[in-house]
Amino acid sequence: MEVRKAVLPVAGWGTRFLPATKAMPKEMFPIIDKPVIQFIVEECLSAGIENIVFVTGRHKRPIEHHFDINTDLEKHLEQCGKIELLKNIREISRLINPIYIRQKEQLGLGHAVLVSEPVVGKEPFVVCLGDVIIKDEENVLKKMIEIYSRFGKSVIAVFEVEPRDVSKYGIISGKLIEDNIYIVDDLIEKPKPEEAPSRLAIVGRYLFTPKIFEKLKVTPPGKGGEVQLTDAMKLLLEEEAIYAIKIDSSVYDTGTPIGYIQTVLEFALQREELKDELVKFMKNLIIEPSEV
Repeated sequence: MEVRKAVLPVAGWGTRFLPATKAMPKEMFPIIDKPVIQFIVEECLSAGIENIVFVTGRHKRPIEHHFDINTDLEKHLEQCGKIELLKNIREISRLINPIYIRQKEQLGLGHAVLVSEPVVGKEPFVVCLGDVIIKDEENVLKKMIEIYSRFGKSVIAVFEVEPRDVSKYGIISGKLIEDNIYIVDDLIEKPKPEEAPSRLAIVGRYLFTPKIFEKLKVTPPGKGGEVQLTDAMKLLLEEEAIYAIKIDSSVYDTGTPIGYIQTVLEFALQREELKDELVKFMKNLIIEPSEV
């Protein structure tokens, strides 16, 4: 069955960025001139997925506004002759079919995915975390869809992390069956370095069969009363295979202050019109006071 829908859970409070996130979703924070969430939506579009299911909360209305058509702004840009800007804002609002569903209580990532069931139905679907940007010459979601088309089972994207970082991620153990493709044996959520079965961390891209909904419904709440997606995936493993694809892409985690700052800097250094001035500024900034 064709993969036609992507679920983007974006209802979280973003407490690590308070007070900024009291009124502005962290997914709308700009990476120079484009909000984080737009990078993820463009990734979905590039993979041929136009139906984007946003699992939102009452404080996430700016996301809806961003992907809506703003006729007044378009008219203004057209009158000013800013055709390239006009093209950019038109493309994203007209190319996707946004679907918004409310997560009334923030009860974890697993719960957010479960909330999307009435929209997704009995189809395979993609889940993309709204604060992880992946840059790759070959679209990661496309690779995952290709694996799904071969095996007909759920697929997750993983990347190799340093031992000190395994406690930040869900970690898999698995058997390599061909180049960069594993069949998963087990998943552990944020293990201690000495308990991690590997250094292969789930990177925030999932492709699920609809059977995941059955498992989410019977997954007991874990830490903090939240339904963990990893726990539901462990239950799914008892009945059907899960595959993993190891990626060598550039992964940007914008969900923490330091990760967000690093992402902005790296993206700015990749922009020709910004690079020289930024490098000059940074060099001056890090000069020791005694050398000034």
